[in-house]
Amino acid sequence: MNTPASFLSELKDKIDQVLQQSPARDLEKNMKAMLNQGFSKLDLLTREEFDIQTEVLSRTRARLEALEARVAELEAQHKA
Repeated sequence: MNTPASFLSELKDKIDQVLQQSPARDLEKNMKAMLNQGFSKLDLLTREEFDIQTEVLSRTRARLEALEARVAELEAQHKA
């Protein structure tokens, strides 16, 4: 007699085999391929590229703020 764990394991294996051979599996592959093709036509960034650009923007913003402060300081000196 099978133990409940081995019975469940065998049942899972059989279900996996059926799913691997079913048209649903082909449908899944086709949908993934279609979505990947559609996404490739869009101008999307990876998360890594987004994070890099966010860091570049942050450094640029900090530099801009420092330059604005320096310009304000020089303008104040010029008026005095």
